[in-house]
Amino acid sequence: MSTYYHRAVQDIRDNGFLSSVTIITIALSILIVSAFALFFTNANNVMNYWEKGVKIMAYLKPGTSQKNLHDIKRNIQEIYGVQDVNFISKEEAFKKLKKQMKRQSSILMNLNENPLPDAFEIRMTTSSQRSEKVEEIATKIESMPLIEDIEYGQKWLEQFTNIFDLFRLAGYTIGGIFFIATVFIMANTIRLAIYMRREEIEIMRLVGASEKFIKGPFYIESIIQGTLGGMGGIVALFITFKLISSTVENSFKYELLDIKFLSPEFYCGIILCSIFVGWLGCYISLKQFLKT
Repeated sequence: MSTYYHRAVQDIRDNGFLSSVTIITIALSILIVSAFALFFTNANNVMNYWEKGVKIMAYLKPGTSQKNLHDIKRNIQEIYGVQDVNFISKEEAFKKLKKQMKRQSSILMNLNENPLPDAFEIRMTTSSQRSEKVEEIATKIESMPLIEDIEYGQKWLEQFTNIFDLFRLAGYTIGGIFFIATVFIMANTIRLAIYMRREEIEIMRLVGASEKFIKGPFYIESIIQGTLGGMGGIVALFITFKLISSTVENSFKYELLDIKFLSPEFYCGIILCSIFVGWLGCYISLKQFLKT
């Protein structure tokens, strides 16, 4: 095994330019594919966070008497999937609006009366936070006689999910293209190395060298290149991630924007994939060469 390793390292040194191009190509492919994976991971965490915070606002019709509030609240609480119901008076809502619009308070000063309605804030149980279940609960609440309108963030969240799924499909497509391209480049690099050593390989065949002895160094060479390329792509992604995350954290202080890097299991899996890409490219080249 040590003989194979030394021969593989020597081949990488002798073909430094081709090996560098191959390693850089693998690193760029890993960087791009990993960047998509990092985006999808954090975007999925953000969507899960939003889904947990989804709530329904049920606005009451004007003139709804105080004695009806208890009955409305009880009817809403009896709906399966509702966890908590809180009444928000229009006075309380107006105070919150003033706090949120401190810089635009002059707009509210010219109002002769409070334009906001009384409302109920409804939160669902964890098992009822799926889009179809929230829609079902919202429909039941909206059908109640004294409910004028309802509002919840599920509709725009569904639109964002559709866009996210489109990006996911694009990520898979780009990942597949880069996989094929990297295997092709790796195969051609190994093919050039075989071509440069074709006379040496023929001599080894004539003296009775086994196919394992001939192919071993090429496989190790491709595995080394795949490993270096994979590690280089992950390191480049980590540096880029640190630069972006530090900028985001300095600008925003919200839990929602707490982006995280890929887990150790994930990027170890990516490096294993890059090693497999190197091995597959070598396998294709050697299989074609042995036929000739």
